[in-house]
Amino acid sequence: MSTSVYSERKKKKRGVISVVLILVFLAITAYIIISIASGSDSLGFTNLFSPQSVSLQDGEYNFNVGRNRVFADLSGSLAAAGTLGIQVLDASSDEALRESFRMENPAISAQNGRAVAYDIGGTDIRVFTGTEIVSSIEANGRIVSATINPNGWIAVATQVDGGYRGVVTVYNDRGRDVFRVFLVEEGHVLTAVLSSDNRTLSILTLRETGSVISRWETGRASEAPQSYVELPDELVIDISHLPNGSLLAVSTESLHIIDRNSSSREIFNFSGRRLGRYAKDGGHITLHLLDYGVGNSGQLITLRENGSVIGELETNREILSMSANDGYLAVLWNDGLMFYNSQFNEFPAAENAFSIAGINRVIAINGAALAAGDYSAVVLSRG
Repeated sequence: MSTSVYSERKKKKRGVISVVLILVFLAITAYIIISIASGSDSLGFTNLFSPQSVSLQDGEYNFNVGRNRVFADLSGSLAAAGTLGIQVLDASSDEALRESFRMENPAISAQNGRAVAYDIGGTDIRVFTGTEIVSSIEANGRIVSATINPNGWIAVATQVDGGYRGVVTVYNDRGRDVFRVFLVEEGHVLTAVLSSDNRTLSILTLRETGSVISRWETGRASEAPQSYVELPDELVIDISHLPNGSLLAVSTESLHIIDRNSSSREIFNFSGRRLGRYAKDGGHITLHLLDYGVGNSGQLITLRENGSVIGELETNREILSMSANDGYLAVLWNDGLMFYNSQFNEFPAAENAFSIAGINRVIAINGAALAAGDYSAVVLSRG
């Protein structure tokens, strides 16, 4: 791949943009710490919460994993990661797993009953189920993000000192390193996702001129990607594989579909408004769009994956968090929790009162929602 050459008059501008990129990079990784992605409770980005057969009991769940807690649904159990390690509580709120290790900036991603917990900026990774540690991995550099696919394979993006800006490593479901990409002069790596058949690795990087998405075949040794898409002047914040083999790219201004032939098509544009949150559930995508300079004024909008609108809801209250799962959306407003379907019709909500210190996030789980605070969490079912 070629490296861009900049003229002298662009050097000053490039330096300014580099500072902005660093700030954006830190902001995005902060969002990853809270979620990733979505049923995300922030800008999170992939549907992590599929319907499960195990029902969690209403009531309070107490986790002891230190500060900066992040949570995930784990096939009917609840997983938490914090500065002291990871912990899993089963459907009856009994401890099913605990692993102690230090993390400064814990993050977690889960699918199909398996999770990966990791330390952003550190090197520690744990892959686990609801009852056991599957593998302990030491990353080859400072971790930027880690994602897990439905088969329990993970893609880890790291920043490494040396002649390249980033490395993405694929580990199989036993924790063995099976594929690695060295990104030479390709910008700041943000995230990487692996397809459900383990064969395609898609990598998102950020350059001074925009975003780049590359695709690699994990079974083929190659120094170049099999496909390569540039989105000039677009700040793509996350990518996810779709069942048909295409890729969904979410930017701060629009949604794009990228097909197998590296053709990019914008399916929805929301430039002029600010993206507050994003959640994906099956074939539906929910965006929280805010009007610039008008407080909490904005709109919730649900789209199909082709960009057609399913439902809209005008908002003028602050949304602390939202998450989608199994055809419904849980929204944690600053004055309470509500459930909606894709047309934003309200589901009846259980009237059990709760009080949680510092409540600031919600995760949609199997017809219910986990509302989490600084020290504990409570599961609330739809009425």
